[in-house]
Amino acid sequence: MKKSVLSLICAVLMFVLAAGTVLAEETTAGTMNGASYTTTVDDITVTIVTDKAEYEAEETIKYNIIIENGRRNWDIKSGRITYSNIEGMNSTVEMPTSLSKIVYGDSFVIEGSLVGDVAVFGTAPTGPDAKTIALIIAAVVAVLVVAVIVFIIIKKKKGTKLACFILALILCMELVPVNVKAAAPADGETVIRPYLNVKYAGQDVTIRAMIYLEMQQQLLAIAPEDRLVYQKVSCHDPSIFKDFDGKYYVFGTHVTASSSENLYNWKNIDATFKAALSEDTRAKIKAWNDDDSAGEEGYLWAPDIIYNESMKKYCIYLSANGDTWKSNIVLLTSDKVTGPYDYAGSIVYGGFTADTFGQTDAPQVLGTTEIPQRYVTHGIKNKRWGDKWPNCIDPCVFFDDNGKLWMAYGSWSGGIFILELDEKTGLRDYNVTYETNDHSDAYFGKKIAGGAYVSGEGSYIEKIGNYYYLFMSYGNLEAAGGYNVRIFRSKTPNGDYVDMLGNSAIFDKYVFNYNISVGVRLMGGYKWRNFNTGFVAQGHNSAFVDDDGKAYIVFHARTNAGNEGHTVKVHQLFNTKEGWLVAAPYQTTGETIESKGYSVADVAGEYEVIIHELEIDYKNLEVKTPQLITLTEDGKITGALTGTWALEAGTPYITLSFDGRNYSGVTLKMNIEYTKIETMVFTAVGLENQVTIWGSKSID
Repeated sequence: MKKSVLSLICAVLMFVLAAGTVLAEETTAGTMNGASYTTTVDDITVTIVTDKAEYEAEETIKYNIIIENGRRNWDIKSGRITYSNIEGMNSTVEMPTSLSKIVYGDSFVIEGSLVGDVAVFGTAPTGPDAKTIALIIAAVVAVLVVAVIVFIIIKKKKGTKLACFILALILCMELVPVNVKAAAPADGETVIRPYLNVKYAGQDVTIRAMIYLEMQQQLLAIAPEDRLVYQKVSCHDPSIFKDFDGKYYVFGTHVTASSSENLYNWKNIDATFKAALSEDTRAKIKAWNDDDSAGEEGYLWAPDIIYNESMKKYCIYLSANGDTWKSNIVLLTSDKVTGPYDYAGSIVYGGFTADTFGQTDAPQVLGTTEIPQRYVTHGIKNKRWGDKWPNCIDPCVFFDDNGKLWMAYGSWSGGIFILELDEKTGLRDYNVTYETNDHSDAYFGKKIAGGAYVSGEGSYIEKIGNYYYLFMSYGNLEAAGGYNVRIFRSKTPNGDYVDMLGNSAIFDKYVFNYNISVGVRLMGGYKWRNFNTGFVAQGHNSAFVDDDGKAYIVFHARTNAGNEGHTVKVHQLFNTKEGWLVAAPYQTTGETIESKGYSVADVAGEYEVIIHELEIDYKNLEVKTPQLITLTEDGKITGALTGTWALEAGTPYITLSFDGRNYSGVTLKMNIEYTKIETMVFTAVGLENQVTIWGSKSID
């Protein structure tokens, strides 16, 4: 018994002496025990460490601020620092206010020193120093500990071992440093606010800094032999068409056009399209609206092209837009896809007044020569036309499963409407009538989306699988306008169209809908690591199902380079298990989804993941960038996201769950954009939030 007591007392004394040494001497960086402070934000770790924990008056505090870049695939491009120390503490050296580049894995050390103002902190005392005080405190603690042990032994000898264990555990816990958990990586500027409290002349003083870091994602290095250069074209509002010889065409705003053999190498044929419109044809197009303030082709917008088997003609439906909603959609026909095109008639007119009502086909449709009052109450002269009625632009013409011909059209203001056309003429079917109510008009047809000046234009309807899908572009078309494609679906061509959450595509009152969760958004602004610039303002799309059953979305996209240049992009579309569309993460180069899917071993691995969050700072050209995650073979998601994932055997379907949300999508192999390098990817959409996520298996 005596030996165990003596051993315990010796151990306690040694432990307390060690503790006193810790209190009196410099501590190591990475702990929070009074002489250092460490924090991690977005995998950037900042430590403030001093040479001592306590200082006498007139002593100099020597400290380091250590910035460590632990964010993989990212560099600290630059930074700025401000210092905010307590009043009375003065820097004895000139401190840097900016940082240069710190690559991933490197660190940078800032050396600083402070001294207290005598008027605030007084002069150095003549009493015992901090080390002596620490040893005295340790000795007192030792005496108290020994007394407690002896007391327990006297009271209950059987409790000796328990007492020793408990006391040792308590002492150990007191000296265990507190760990700081790293935050998940984020995009944009990283701001870190480190601070450290120390004793100076018996007072608490704080060493504090504000560090602003501009992060730059490292470009993925692609060997020259692995690069793939696309032949790009600019064609705004591209309408896709595949001719009988297998060649693809897009026709766009301002009489532009391009052709391709494979959907990623395009050839500009603007001159061919312009030459296809004779002076006579152009004059007839302008008959309703002769506004040429934007030039002859400036108001010729967003054509759509089909081949009409009944007519044996190529049919282009073209918007002829003008000021104050005075617009119409005309039909042009040809025996060849490249023209020449002849004027065949007008489908629908907008912006008419009592004076011009008779110049349209509205009297024929409505059975009256007098303009109905509803077009006056919400009319051109009082500038209220857009409260109820559409701008007659952006046509989309398609055949349904029964061979019936339809045209969806409209933009912002009154919304998107749909009309039935005559398959034999390609013009309006005058035998079809429409009700007049909040969601329908006898002349303009049935409203299927938009309204109340809510953003939405460039409607496009395509049957893919079991549903008709309505594509629309929300936001403004410029680079900083928040342009983005939304999807709704219906079992019938004229609606009702709803999204995954059951939201209608129609708006009966104004809301700012650029970033809201109405409609399944296919993508937002994004930038993969091998891109020099990110893509933004993707929109005004068309879509089609190719002869092999593959579906595609065709759209124009701008970049965040700071200009309004745009290019045509084509991404393959896939149906999820629930029958919703998701877009491939990369531009198509002929990839094919594996109908039986892949094994867990094939899919598992490290991925770069882009989450197309609805809230995005589009005004400042924000793009979403990849985060790193790992899909483990036992079904876990680790890294920047934490959750689970699973494959459905014998199918390409994948499900992912994280942050309380479930995502459903598909897996496939495809080439990383601008390269010949194939990798595993996934594309999925949130079942509860309609947010798209893309994943691309890491290759470095």
